[in-house]
Amino acid sequence: MVKLYDGGVYLVNGTELVPEAEAPKVEKLTGKKADPVEASRGTMAYSILKAHNTVDDMDDLRMKFDSMTSHDITYVGIIQTARSSGMKEFPMPYVLTNCHNSLCAVGGTINEDDHMFALSAAHKYGGIYVPTNMAVIHSVNRELMSGCGRMILGSDSHTRYGALGTIAVGEGGGELAKQLVGRTYDMARPGVIAIYLTGTPKPGVGPHDVALAIVGATYANGYVKNKVMEFVGPGIKNLPIEYRNGIDVMTTETTCWSSIWVTDEETEGYFVNHGRPEAYKKMDPADVTYYDGCVYVDLDKIECTIALPMHPSYAMPIRELLENPADIMHEYQERANKQIKGAKMDLDSKVRGGDIYVDQGVVAGCSGGTFDNICAVADILRGNSCGNGTFTMSVYPGSMPAYKELLKNGALLDIVSAGAIVRECFCGPCFGAGDTPANGEFSIRHTTRNFPNREGSKPGEGQMAGVALMDARSIAATAINGGKLTAATDIDVEYTTPKYFFDKSVYDKRLYNGYGKAEPDYELKMGPNIKDWPEQPALSDDLLVKVVSYITDPVTTTDELIPSGETSSFRSNPLRLAEFTLSRKDPEYVGRAKEVHAIEEGREAGSGLPEEIMAVYAALEKVVDVDPENTVIGSTIFANRPGDGSAREQAASCQRVLGAAANIAKEYATKRYRSNCINWGMAPLLTKDPDVFALGDYVFVPGIRKNILEGINDFDAYAVKPDGTVTKFPVSTGDLTPDERQIIADGCLINYYRNTNA
Repeated sequence: MVKLYDGGVYLVNGTELVPEAEAPKVEKLTGKKADPVEASRGTMAYSILKAHNTVDDMDDLRMKFDSMTSHDITYVGIIQTARSSGMKEFPMPYVLTNCHNSLCAVGGTINEDDHMFALSAAHKYGGIYVPTNMAVIHSVNRELMSGCGRMILGSDSHTRYGALGTIAVGEGGGELAKQLVGRTYDMARPGVIAIYLTGTPKPGVGPHDVALAIVGATYANGYVKNKVMEFVGPGIKNLPIEYRNGIDVMTTETTCWSSIWVTDEETEGYFVNHGRPEAYKKMDPADVTYYDGCVYVDLDKIECTIALPMHPSYAMPIRELLENPADIMHEYQERANKQIKGAKMDLDSKVRGGDIYVDQGVVAGCSGGTFDNICAVADILRGNSCGNGTFTMSVYPGSMPAYKELLKNGALLDIVSAGAIVRECFCGPCFGAGDTPANGEFSIRHTTRNFPNREGSKPGEGQMAGVALMDARSIAATAINGGKLTAATDIDVEYTTPKYFFDKSVYDKRLYNGYGKAEPDYELKMGPNIKDWPEQPALSDDLLVKVVSYITDPVTTTDELIPSGETSSFRSNPLRLAEFTLSRKDPEYVGRAKEVHAIEEGREAGSGLPEEIMAVYAALEKVVDVDPENTVIGSTIFANRPGDGSAREQAASCQRVLGAAANIAKEYATKRYRSNCINWGMAPLLTKDPDVFALGDYVFVPGIRKNILEGINDFDAYAVKPDGTVTKFPVSTGDLTPDERQIIADGCLINYYRNTNA
């Protein structure tokens, strides 16, 4: 059971919740008057943020992190940006993992070329290089880099190590590049929401069940959006540390900014086991702590849960689904089919005789591939069979040290003996590059996301498969029932819960740790696909943009803005990757954007403006002053709520290299996507009335450069229809820091640093 509180709450002595409306009760309990301002400084989050803030103002943070991490889809662009911005050496430990682009079939040598670039960069700049298939990004950072009171910045949205006392933040590459050149991570101090845990999960109920229940209760209403989730309450002591890690990594799917947990003997044991006892310290909120809200989670009442396509928040108990499978599966089938273009999802056919049959089970990555989860899978599969029908099952351990221990204790033997496949340490099933189902199949996965096409299908080419999220235990229960959807609580199994012994020697023999040992003369290995970022123009005084995509979906994910899967090999080649922009959501976008970009290139070259643009200016001249010769012409997209999901900066940079100069939205789904737009020089415009313009219309924003630089957030824009009708309407940038304003004015982060260092 998950309950959300209305309004703020006080937490007294770490156990008792007092709603803000009952504040006098705090004084009765403690003898202290309830003061929300003072008590808000008692959160664990506040103390960690204060320790990393470089200025005295705790409302306007300027932070530096203890370490950073990136994987092989993101690190090339980040290092290229930082190099162009003057970086000479990594100023902090920077972990470069190779767990996304492990498969090299799509791009020939491209992926391995990127890996060799990273190894050479680790030598040249002093980084930490984790070879391919050694560990997924978040497993190795938990094992080697987390620590109580630390902060870690990662270019992957699931950068979450809160259960280990670490505030970890997933961001776009621009924010990492800032840290690499000695700048700060700037933001207003986030709100903090208590996640109050009580009770004990039933046997068979796993961390994904708890996480999906929380995501289902908080995502749609934005209860924790851009806030810190602070896990407190008596239920924490009843959760093993890997169970906590499993819940924690899924907090990204609530759209929170980060997370932090109370630490205890379980946390201490983790660090002792990993040979880093100094990384532990006791962390608790103050005796009286104020939170901006509270998510109350009764672990006793959490059931085995499933999140149906195509979002982790589409969560419900498996029991509830099986009580009415035909109607519910049809409802989610139709909901999914409204989100996609091309082939349609078929969930109706998976309902047979009142049961639901799935075709595939996958346990993988930072959420599913933990030692405890895989041991539980082994307990369920031991002596059983996955069968020789259509159902298949794959297991991906999160790191080679875990893999080694699973070999030693026999868990992997039990898994393969049941007919399941054990694979390498790879994040592929989470983003569509591993275990892609056949057309029409239905997959259940203990991974982080089931967004459209995250399983690898291509609806535009007639391919469609579906993914539901479930805990590893229920996936294994389904496997021994021949693919019949089964909750783990419905089977009889004895969980052995073997102890984990971490062996760091596996890493010592293969990882390269060059931190503090930069070799400036070491030559970077640049594969033929690794390209520099193209030059970007500064923001002109006025701005004219053409709406080349108009998306009315309630939410647009970063996967829809730039697909995962087959595009991964081209992440180090900005122009080639840009060809995939919006390819699954709006296949005509790239062509439209290129047409507008060609107009701007012609204007810059002095070849004049086409008749279409001259007609737009003629219409505008009747209502507002214009200066065509000095106005940059770009493209823009409109989406109601863009940027849910991944931190990948390419969702923004691909638009930029195609000539985009702004995004227009009702709301940005995540801070990280908005930050990506800003760091790539695109104005993050907001409008309450997008009906004033449509696909193919132009939007003129006079004085935009002056307004942005002078801190004016709200100003007017003009929509121009093809018939010459002009409509004035208000737009806003929302709050921007001084640096963000200058970055937009300069045209992108690279230009900003180039100008700053000139």
